[in-house]
Amino acid sequence: MKKIYSISQEQPEKCLVKNLFSPSTDKWSLFCLYNLAAESNLRFSTLQKRIPGISSRMLSLTLKRLESLELLTRKAYPEVPPRVEYKLTKFGYTYTERLLDLNLWLYKAYEKRSRQY
Repeated sequence: MKKIYSISQEQPEKCLVKNLFSPSTDKWSLFCLYNLAAESNLRFSTLQKRIPGISSRMLSLTLKRLESLELLTRKAYPEVPPRVEYKLTKFGYTYTERLLDLNLWLYKAYEKRSRQY
């Protein structure tokens, strides 16, 4: 544990846990991950329709970031008009399952705590 702490303090960009955990706290990444977990392949336009309020630019940046973390893959087809599909990697799917488990646990814990007061 001390080694992770020292790396994150001295070189935060090299902290693997911080970099991989950041999408779970990012507003738009969660929506992208959850939608891609629900269906195997989604096009950019479909994702944008399913995520209310996200701009094309923000969706593009979010997808590029998730791709750089190897949570999803991007496949471009040489067609007119261009077609691009996104799909979770095996790691991305497992990551999203764990986030859903965490969300469920938090929801139940919050409900239980709310009933106590």
